[in-house]
Amino acid sequence: MTITLSQIVVWIVVGAIAGTLAAAVVTGSREGLGRWTGIGVGLVGALIGGAIFGLFNLWPGLAAWSISLRDIVAAFIGSLIFLAIIWFVKSRQ
Repeated sequence: MTITLSQIVVWIVVGAIAGTLAAAVVTGSREGLGRWTGIGVGLVGALIGGAIFGLFNLWPGLAAWSISLRDIVAAFIGSLIFLAIIWFVKSRQ
């Protein structure tokens, strides 16, 4: 698998959108976790969600777009999973 510059840009954009949405859902406030933390959570979430959606071949037809609904949904779900992992680790300490 070759990663191109355009894919990295798409991951940043999708990650920013998904991280902001996931942080707002989890915190219940419009501010979420802050701009940079939200982007970081979104990028990690995009990787997690992309791996899960690729592994189970979910919505394969939507992958043809540069920034697809599948990418945003996968990144959003991945961001929620990542935030749940962070919450779990913090609650165990």
